[in-house]
Amino acid sequence: MSKDEAQLLSIEGQEVRVTHPDKPYFSRETKLSKLDLVRYYLSVAPGALAGIRDRPIVLKRFVNGAEAEAFYQKRAPGDRPSWMRTVTLSFPSGRTAEEIVVDDAAGLAWIVNLGCIELHPHPVRSADLDHPDELRVDLDPGPGVGWTDVRQVALEVKQLLEELGLRGWPKTSGSRGMHVNVRIEPRWTFSEVRRAALALSRAVERRVPGLASSKWWKEERHGVFLDYNQNAKDRTTCSAYSVRPLPDARVSTPLHWHEVPESNPADFTVLTMPARFAEMGDPHASMDAEAGSLEPLLELAAKDESAGLGDAPWPPHFRKMEGESPRVAPSRARSAAKKAPPRTKMPLIVVANSPSKEAALSGLERWKNKHPEAAALLAVDDVLVDSMRGTSSTWTRIRINLRHVPEEQRPAQETPDPDDDPTREWRTGRPSRRKP
Repeated sequence: MSKDEAQLLSIEGQEVRVTHPDKPYFSRETKLSKLDLVRYYLSVAPGALAGIRDRPIVLKRFVNGAEAEAFYQKRAPGDRPSWMRTVTLSFPSGRTAEEIVVDDAAGLAWIVNLGCIELHPHPVRSADLDHPDELRVDLDPGPGVGWTDVRQVALEVKQLLEELGLRGWPKTSGSRGMHVNVRIEPRWTFSEVRRAALALSRAVERRVPGLASSKWWKEERHGVFLDYNQNAKDRTTCSAYSVRPLPDARVSTPLHWHEVPESNPADFTVLTMPARFAEMGDPHASMDAEAGSLEPLLELAAKDESAGLGDAPWPPHFRKMEGESPRVAPSRARSAAKKAPPRTKMPLIVVANSPSKEAALSGLERWKNKHPEAAALLAVDDVLVDSMRGTSSTWTRIRINLRHVPEEQRPAQETPDPDDDPTREWRTGRPSRRKP
């Protein structure tokens, strides 16, 4: 078979054509072709399908492999097989999109052939697109925060959920964090599920204030951030058994709770997962039978609100919500209340913009080498690594908070190195919304 010759797979009665099967998808630490990835997903198909079956899915396509830039595709391809289902979703913007629904191993192989290294399902089933059946707790460690802290916060989440009559199901994110998914009855709207997630995030922060943060703005965070906004409508996270675009081809791995204290995300890769799955099956196999009620978390949210805690910021593309605090970074905010003292503007500079996180981090190291005196004064939380998402692409922005550097020693804002913001051309070219 030549490199360009497609391979036809027969999967549960359906034929799936894998184009360019020998195309390298991982070529650094781990060597994997597109066909290798298809075979990996077929080896863990029962587990992978448990996380995506009957759910609309966003196609995050790495058409040139894990080391190249990905793009998001919400709308189902027009040349899809006749046996692939779709549903029509509506979004906060008012737009709609017909999205793919994967029901079986053949459909799973078909989207992997499109370059979907990761799987990004919505937390709803196709029969009810307005009421999620899953609350997602996303534990996102800040720069320099170790895996030990992530595990400790995850165990705190477990204890809180159990006190509220809910069961959490832990899995590694496949990167530096952890996800705890909670199956819930599909009786609440996206806004109510997000409200419950915010209450949970704040409660965990109160229990372990030195380790956990519920603050949306990165310059206010510390430790492990509990990203409540992953429960807003139109947000997706990688599901169980997803391969992540890291050099070792790590996998987002479902765990038993007793595995969490000794777990190491580097142990779970495309090369090790098939044997683990064959030996122990899926630790989350019974999740669907454990649907719980959000009422205790919503009662906790009501207590927070009665104590004066209003809504927290939403993602930037959502309309302004009632009760939401000002949607502006604290470093830029101007106090609207006359009695309140103005916030101190944080001395932030941008040092790197790039579609490649690795290239952006290299730019950070060059900045540190260029300004060693300032770099030596930075705290862990002063380096802000932002994963930015545009209309169809992602890129990494790295900022430095110079708050711990004396004003006379602070380096000035320079042209970022690298300076490859893929949205700049789009933003500078769009017409102004200001009225003449």
